[in-house]
Amino acid sequence: MICTFFGHRDCPSQIELSLKQQIVNLIENYSVDTFYVGNNGNFDKIVYKTLSSLKCTYEIKIYVILAYLPNNDAFSSDSIYPEGIEKVPPKFAIPWRNKWMVNNSDYVIAFLRHDFGGAAKSVEYAEKKCIKVIRI
Repeated sequence: MICTFFGHRDCPSQIELSLKQQIVNLIENYSVDTFYVGNNGNFDKIVYKTLSSLKCTYEIKIYVILAYLPNNDAFSSDSIYPEGIEKVPPKFAIPWRNKWMVNNSDYVIAFLRHDFGGAAKSVEYAEKKCIKVIRI
């Protein structure tokens, strides 16, 4: 099972405990073992840090899903550059990547302060696709 994450760039670090609890619940009770995370903003950094700490305890896979083709130094084996995104204009790359993440996931964990912006649109899309969304 796969979980992905959406949240605002300016996310506060105080969400870490709640985030960790939700991730552990998915691992222990719902057989989630693969996690997709973006690389834009503080929320993604907090998610990646939390997942990395849990990797010491659980057998999980963490993939950074890229919206833009990186230079060779930035691309690693734990990164995914979704097929087809290379044809998307840069202005639309992040929304396209987010849609790809939803389409390839079973769960979404989200931190939203308001109902507009890219994260909110991605969560709305997930809900329309009947993906289980966990809000923190």
